[in-house]
Amino acid sequence: MAEQSTGIVFIHGAWHNHETWDYVLPFLKARGIVTTVFDMPGAGVNAKLPASFLKRPLDKQAFATEPSPNAGVTQDERTEFVVGQVRETAEKCGGKVVIAGHSLGGATVSHVVERVPELISAAVYISAFLLPPGMPPVAMIRDEVMADALVPGLFAADPATIGAMRVDFLSEDPDYRARVREAYAGDVGEDMFNKAIAHFHCDEPAQVTIVPSPVTKERFGTVPRHYIHCTEDRAVTPAGQKKMIALMDAAMGNKTTVHVMATSHSPFDADPQGLARILGDIALG
Repeated sequence: MAEQSTGIVFIHGAWHNHETWDYVLPFLKARGIVTTVFDMPGAGVNAKLPASFLKRPLDKQAFATEPSPNAGVTQDERTEFVVGQVRETAEKCGGKVVIAGHSLGGATVSHVVERVPELISAAVYISAFLLPPGMPPVAMIRDEVMADALVPGLFAADPATIGAMRVDFLSEDPDYRARVREAYAGDVGEDMFNKAIAHFHCDEPAQVTIVPSPVTKERFGTVPRHYIHCTEDRAVTPAGQKKMIALMDAAMGNKTTVHVMATSHSPFDADPQGLARILGDIALG
């Protein structure tokens, strides 16, 4: 067996990749914490891009109608992949690990914890989808408490038509780019924002948003859970975050520990040291 150590497995959010965590990891490694990051199926190096996205100037009609080559990615694929990462990290650390997910990555956190609760010491949701039993992400996306969320207004195509939630992160239109920045990272500088979106893919598979949350009291409910509540979030609204916490607490019959950060949807860019401090304290418990 490996020498005992503490590990965190990170799950990035929709359109993101493993580089999400670049500014956070050094602070955790300085505390002796093992970190595991990766690109999810359908993300980063695993994302398939529509041909129209790569042609500039953009043909908006083609971009709005080209079927997504990323549409076939399933929640099951993502769950299986991350379960494998959790097993490897737990073996490396010689014990249970923390699993932390951002935004839509929270849905995968829940699926994984329900599958292997015996390997998880804590589940952390970073302004993420913490969904009660039977609720799919799309139900929360369409909930009235999410009415002020800015991301759906960025969609360049109908997800039901092309099979993906499509955003043009290469757009040179200043108004569109300003709306992207406000949605994700309105509290970071222009250079950091440009560096962040440079690694975003354009097509997030839509079918993962219709998969119901599988969580049960008997498995998921036995694992301590934490929520990092981002008060200035314009992607997953603060009201939406609070509603999900309340619904899950009622369903599980126990409480989520809430940590508050006065940041946008991207605390890993806006305050990486603060985020690392919370994560490290949870992991080292």
